[in-house]
Amino acid sequence: MDDPIESLTKSVPSWGTRIAFGEGSTVGGRDVVPAALVIFGFGGGSGSSTSPQGGAAPEGEGSGGGGGGCVLPLGAYVAGPGGPTFQPNPVALIVASVPLVTAAGWALARIIAAARRGRTPAA
Repeated sequence: MDDPIESLTKSVPSWGTRIAFGEGSTVGGRDVVPAALVIFGFGGGSGSSTSPQGGAAPEGEGSGGGGGGCVLPLGAYVAGPGGPTFQPNPVALIVASVPLVTAAGWALARIIAAARRGRTPAA
C-alpha cells in the first residue's frame, strides 16, 4: 500500500489543472469557463525517540501534518461572436491587487522620504 503522503503529492498537480479552469457550462445561451487562482500547500511530520543513560525509559515522540488552500475566482472565459473573451470578476481583481498597491505605496513613501532627506536648506 502506498504512503498516504506520497499519494497526495502525486495527485496535487492534476488538482491544480482541474481547479484553475472549471468545467464549462452554458449561461444565457453562451458557453462559460470559469478561471481561478489556486494556492495550496501541505506539510508533514515525523518523530523519534532517544534512550537516556542509566536505563531510564526512552523519551520522545512526534507526529504532524496539515494543509490549507485558497481559491480566488478571477473571472470567466465567455464565448462570443469574435471568440472567447475574458470577463474579470471585479471584486477578486481588487482583492488580488491589494499586495501590489501596498508595495507600491510603501516604495513611493520611501522614495519621497529619501528625497526630502537629500535636500539642503536654501542659503
